Amino acid sequence: MFNRLTSWIPNSITSLNLLSGCVAIFMAFNLTETFGPLSGAHWAMIAIGAAACFDFFDGASARLLKKYSPLGKDLDSLSDLVSFGVAPAMLVLNVMLEYGAYTIPAFAAFLIPVFGALRLAIFNNDATQATVFRGLPIPANAIFWIGVTGWVESYYYPGWIVMLILIAFMCWAMTARFKMFSLKFKNFDFHENFIRYVLIAAAVIFVAIYGIAGLAWTIILYFLLSFLRQSRI
Repeated sequence: MFNRLTSWIPNSITSLNLLSGCVAIFMAFNLTETFGPLSGAHWAMIAIGAAACFDFFDGASARLLKKYSPLGKDLDSLSDLVSFGVAPAMLVLNVMLEYGAYTIPAFAAFLIPVFGALRLAIFNNDATQATVFRGLPIPANAIFWIGVTGWVESYYYPGWIVMLILIAFMCWAMTARFKMFSLKFKNFDFHENFIRYVLIAAAVIFVAIYGIAGLAWTIILYFLLSFLRQSRI
């Protein structure tokens, strides 16, 4: 009985990832409405952030309990598509509709979950991505768009042309074949995880300077560090 119960722990955490993604989608469509102390946009960003935490802990719990299953793998991908593909896309869509002067360009946001699904399908069928990613991981895509939303709220809306360029770039990045280092820690050895600690430290600095918008700069740095690491190799 205990063994059966523990086998459901990772899948339960993954389900919380999916639930958080659904909350984020709802809040994205109520961008400027106030729910308690925060706006819908802020709740959407928090929900996506919570989904990212659950996404980390479901994998960690599966490794700790040694409870891997095809069901868990499929559930994880489906949850990631909702939380890190559909949810940020709806956030981008509603930001462009709210702050932009034109409606039609906003629908380009629908490309984000399409390419996110392609990203997940490629990842699930590529054994070489166990330790090194090929292309941008879909959670990093979501973090980038949280940062962009924070930039729009705190600074200014860059215009639909810039937004379309960003959408096109992120869609390409998720399905590209360039190497990006994994953000997962197998241990806490400083030398082995030096580049990850650098990224974490930079994220703290960026957020301290720019607020939530600093997350977008963190993902840009993630690109740069990956390219530098690849060229060094």
